[in-house]
Formats: sequence, structure tokens, C-alpha cells
Amino acid sequence: MIRYGDLTSEETEKQLASRILFLPIGTIEQHGPHLPLSVDVDISTAVAERLAEILAGIAAPSINYASRSLPQSGGGHVFPGTIHVRGSALVDYFVDVLACFLHWGAAKIVIINGHYENESFLFEALELLRERNLLRGVNMLALSWWSAIDAAFIQRHLGDQFFGWHAEHAGIVETSLMLHLRPETVRQIRVDNPRPPPAGVYRHPPSQEATGYRGVLSSTSAATAEFGRPLLEHICENIAAMLLKD
Repeated sequence: MIRYGDLTSEETEKQLASRILFLPIGTIEQHGPHLPLSVDVDISTAVAERLAEILAGIAAPSINYASRSLPQSGGGHVFPGTIHVRGSALVDYFVDVLACFLHWGAAKIVIINGHYENESFLFEALELLRERNLLRGVNMLALSWWSAIDAAFIQRHLGDQFFGWHAEHAGIVETSLMLHLRPETVRQIRVDNPRPPPAGVYRHPPSQEATGYRGVLSSTSAATAEFGRPLLEHICENIAAMLLKD
């Protein structure tokens, strides 16, 4: 693995032309009373760096500030600590960052997203790049890390404790991954929300389900580092398989 920031200017174009660039995107957002604000950055960065190790690629610095938190998928604006960028500015920012990598010769780019609300803005940015013919001759894969998790894997490990990815915010999956990746940042308290919010429903003012469980949208008490370890490997193996298949 090569870290993009460790390259010199004179090494950049040669390395970008011959290796896959892995770009993690997250945000700084509340994740309940037990997880740090950096969860979305930490997990996407871990996945990107692990893939760069497996496939001898380049790990780019993460994009740390992104889309706003929403009540039905991130808890919303009522919780302190979340930093967000307006959607219109965020699309332009994604376009500019990716255009620079493309300008310096990146031919294979994999974007690992770790924040649920980023998806539509990221995909819009990619469409704008395509319309400008900046993706011609480029292999691009952009996905949220949870999109690489098989439904059978989730059913086997979580069963009826899984309520959808929108509701997994600060839940079993993210807590387990953080217990594996950065256990020193995970606090002892656990909150379980018995009524996760439905997907795709926006309400103002936010409902009790969105705000009454300290920013946790599903459950946390069953989270373990022992689940986080194989989960991370499952994600990375499936994304690597997508790339090798291409």
C-alpha cells in the first residue's frame, strides 16, 4: 500500500497511472453516547486502506466533512457535534477533488463511502464528471461499504435485529466495527432503540423515535469486536472480488 500523501510530486503521475486509487469519504457526525464523531471516517478509511493493502493500491486521504445528518438516518441537527456541508457545495467539492485526481492521471478509482446521506451527492458528482467526458477511459467504482455486505451474512449474524441500513446508525454493525478498529474510542454505555425510524420518511419536528434514544436508531447492546473483525474482512473481500472480476 502507498499513501497518496507520502508521494512526492514527481512520483504522482506514474503511481496513479499504474495503481488503483482508494478514496474514503465519511463525515463528522454524532453517533450516540458511546461512539466518537469520527465513525463514518474511521470505517471508510479502514476499508479503503485494507483494500489498498490487498490490491497494492494507493490510499488517498479521507474526505472528512460532508452531507448533513438527517433525523431518519443519522439523528438530525438536534445532537451536538455534527459538522455538515450544504448539498450544492458538496457536489461541487466532490467534483473538484475527483477532477484533480483524474487530471493527474488516475485511471482506476474506488470510492468508499461511510455516511448514508452522502450517496446521492456523490453519485450526482460522478454523473457531472461523466457528462463532462472526464470519466472517459477511467474505471470507477463508488459504493457505501455496507453495499458490499451479503444479505445472507446479515441474516446469519443479526437476524431480526437488523432494521435496514438507514437505521443501523450507531447500531450493532458500526459499534462492532469500531470495537474492532478503535476500541479505545468506544464508551461503555449501550442504548437500544426498540422502534427504529422507517426509511425514506422525513418529519418535522422529528419524532420521538428519532431523538429519544440519544442518537441511536436501532440497537447496540449485542455489538462485539468478535463480530466486527469478520465483518470488516467480509466487506473488503467482497469489494476486492468486484474489482478482480472487472
